[in-house]
Amino acid sequence: MTGLSRIFRAATARVAAFVVAFVLAAPISAQPVDSTWIKANYRKVEARIPMRDGVKLFTSIYIPRDTMGKRFPLLMTRTPYSAQPYGEAIRASLGPSSNPRFAREGFVFITQDVRGRYLSEGNFTSMTPHLPNKKPGDVDESTDTYDTIEWLLKNVTPNNGRVGIYGGSWPGFYATASCIDAHPALVACSPQAPMTDIWMGDDNFHNGAFLLAHNFTFFYRFGRPDGSPPGVERGARLNIGPDAYQYYLNLGPVGPAARKIMPRDSAPVWYEFIPHVTYDEYNQARDISRFVKNMKPAMLIVGGLFDTEDLQGPWRTWRGVERLSPQNNAKIIVGPWSHGGWGRGDANSLGVQRFGSASLGTYFRDSVEFPFFLHHLKGGPDPKLAEATVFETGTNVWRQYEQFPPAGAVKRSLYFHPGGKLSFSPPAVASGAAAYDSYVSDPMKPVPTTDRIEGQGMPRDYIVADQRYASRRPDVLTYVSDVLTEDITITGPVAPRLHVATSGTDADFMVKLIDVLPADAKNLADDEPGFVRAGAQLLIRGEPFRARYRRSWQKPVPFTPNVADSLAFEMPDVNHTFLKGHRIMVQVQSTWFPFIDRNPQTFVPDIFEAKPSDYKAATMRVYHVPGRASRVDVKTAR
Repeated sequence: MTGLSRIFRAATARVAAFVVAFVLAAPISAQPVDSTWIKANYRKVEARIPMRDGVKLFTSIYIPRDTMGKRFPLLMTRTPYSAQPYGEAIRASLGPSSNPRFAREGFVFITQDVRGRYLSEGNFTSMTPHLPNKKPGDVDESTDTYDTIEWLLKNVTPNNGRVGIYGGSWPGFYATASCIDAHPALVACSPQAPMTDIWMGDDNFHNGAFLLAHNFTFFYRFGRPDGSPPGVERGARLNIGPDAYQYYLNLGPVGPAARKIMPRDSAPVWYEFIPHVTYDEYNQARDISRFVKNMKPAMLIVGGLFDTEDLQGPWRTWRGVERLSPQNNAKIIVGPWSHGGWGRGDANSLGVQRFGSASLGTYFRDSVEFPFFLHHLKGGPDPKLAEATVFETGTNVWRQYEQFPPAGAVKRSLYFHPGGKLSFSPPAVASGAAAYDSYVSDPMKPVPTTDRIEGQGMPRDYIVADQRYASRRPDVLTYVSDVLTEDITITGPVAPRLHVATSGTDADFMVKLIDVLPADAKNLADDEPGFVRAGAQLLIRGEPFRARYRRSWQKPVPFTPNVADSLAFEMPDVNHTFLKGHRIMVQVQSTWFPFIDRNPQTFVPDIFEAKPSDYKAATMRVYHVPGRASRVDVKTAR
């Protein structure tokens, strides 16, 4: 398509009279931005752009029809989820968050099928490792983006020589990777809920524990075998029926079950990553935050405090850029959102949690995201964003910080005490008091993800759900503070430090930080039917830890039965105020199903390949005495 620029100029001349008539007949600000409006105001072109190794990547391009005397920046996204619609069909929205302001403002919008997906040639690699020391002909996502931009600047005219890139979730990874060794024209980048380290805390594993329900149906039909020709893929989710808990329980060990259900030719990505159950070289190479050196484009990193898929990714990306590219001055904004929640609606609630009445979604889209790209791509006003803009739940206000956790935040510890007490004071020796609390964890009767029966097993609101159902179970330990006499804000990462023992040889430990509402709390007008706010135990943060990795992420070790041991891990950041009159709660459990796959509690080399006979009940101990004082380390502000 070497004559593309000539085609664009000719097309502009043919439609100029129509565009002028369209604008005069109905002011642009009054027209809804839909496929009809986009077709009238943008010209769609499809191209197959050659990479340096000869592979061609399918790219969909929308160019403003009114180009008279104007030069437009390029705003692109690269995706494994398809650049559809293909052919003559027109998209119903353009640009980040489907915000109509982008289309009205005027950009050249580009969507590209990444290598090996849909209509692009080549072989797909999950979370393509970055190659820091490239040899001639080597390719990764950085080079594919560089070559794409170089082609676009030469063939799509008129342009102003500036390029921005954005993407959420997996496309967020591509946005980050594109900015390493970036093309000089790439000046603005917004990774949103970026997949960053899929073993430590994003989509596949959290601290070594596998996200079963999230991954099993997703990868059921995802990808095409190496060497397959480009084409529109017929991906589909596995239909598991109305009760995910029972479905996955009946499934048994994951490895044999997957081999029965997932053909290799329709689930190649599953079979790519599933052998890598430790934090081995495969997984370490896929942590893109290790490689974010000399990042030149301006960065706006976006995340949700309650993202069930890429909760850690934004923080890990931002801190990686801050550490390895300190000249970048990267910005981060994190709101009380689910995965991608900032891109739609008001984004003021999730499940039974409410975050105020002002439209948090509109604030982000119109006061942060749009001004960021307008400034860097078109010379618009500087939005003067803080280093970190983080929503504070509890008080339900935005806070701006020059660092996060904020300067002045104080390190404190929430200690477990006998009788289910939780306190900022460490335990003392008490005559006759037991040294530990215990519970029996049975992998055949695991603690459910929520108290509801779920069709797919990964409810978007589990991450804020009421935990009263768990408090009533004998296999969940609950520690709760006295009623607070003043507000307490916990900010930054939450770090459990547990002293434990098990009668088995392996174990998981899930830790939850919970806000307990007063017994006289009144229901809100828009509360879900049947929900009682009085005494609700609302989850603020909860994470699993696969304790076989307590010594090393690469070399798992068994427990010695009934011998005290210890473990420590870090949960993603919070920014929450426990209000006066509330209480702080911490829960500890060893199953959370089917969110997390079941640990058989018998040490085996690979949990995916455990035998049914390996799944055994075990007694877990959690110690709370001096010298073995289990606790959760936090930082408190104000």
